[in-house]
Amino acid sequence: MQYRTSFWLLTFGQFFIPFSVFAGLYFMFERFGQLQDWSFFEVALCFAIVHLAFSLSECFSRGFDAFATLVAGGDFDRLLVRPRSTVIQVLGSKFEFTRFGRIVQSSLVLVWALYNLPISWNAAKVITLILMVLCGVLIFTGIYMLAATLCFWTIQGIEVANIFTDGGREMAQYPLNIYQKWVTVFFTFIIPFGFISYLPLLYILDKVQGNGMLYMLAPLAGVLFLFPCLLVWHMGVRYYRSTGS
Repeated sequence: MQYRTSFWLLTFGQFFIPFSVFAGLYFMFERFGQLQDWSFFEVALCFAIVHLAFSLSECFSRGFDAFATLVAGGDFDRLLVRPRSTVIQVLGSKFEFTRFGRIVQSSLVLVWALYNLPISWNAAKVITLILMVLCGVLIFTGIYMLAATLCFWTIQGIEVANIFTDGGREMAQYPLNIYQKWVTVFFTFIIPFGFISYLPLLYILDKVQGNGMLYMLAPLAGVLFLFPCLLVWHMGVRYYRSTGS
């Protein structure tokens, strides 16, 4: 807030970055009508959930994304002698509040999509929708954490990690059944984006047959994904030998 004009300009710019992507989605449906058996507003709902989760993770988990600067400058040493978890300290080392622009844009698309979809709402579906966003934040945070852990060995951040953050976001913003089978399997059982977008989305849209409880609880895979990420992080911390700066 010391530089309010800069903050608002950056926030305004962040609003239009995903807006341009959404505009491309809109014009694609204007041209082709539907994507397999998915309508525009069904895909828009998937888009909004994934981008909202990504924006929240960028806003509050930015410390892991910028972790390389702590290692390269030797500043991580100070975190090790403090009586708090390194995860909490790194998580709180940087917040990117200019991402509020993305959050607002994704929220608007979410409301617009829900307004135009004939969804029969109940408490279970509301809980599922909330879990989709929250557990999506955990998945993106876990990926940031894994990328940050590599810095213990490489010192500098590795751009290849963006394949799973930015690339994962681009993949998951569409229903996964439009891709080839190996892509669907990878982004469901290795990096579980399918559990926070595609599978619970089927439940909300009443496209499942049989017991929908498994689809409703599918987003909790994001919690399970975070545990091995934390384990890898603690392995990296034990490996850390300082940079000698």
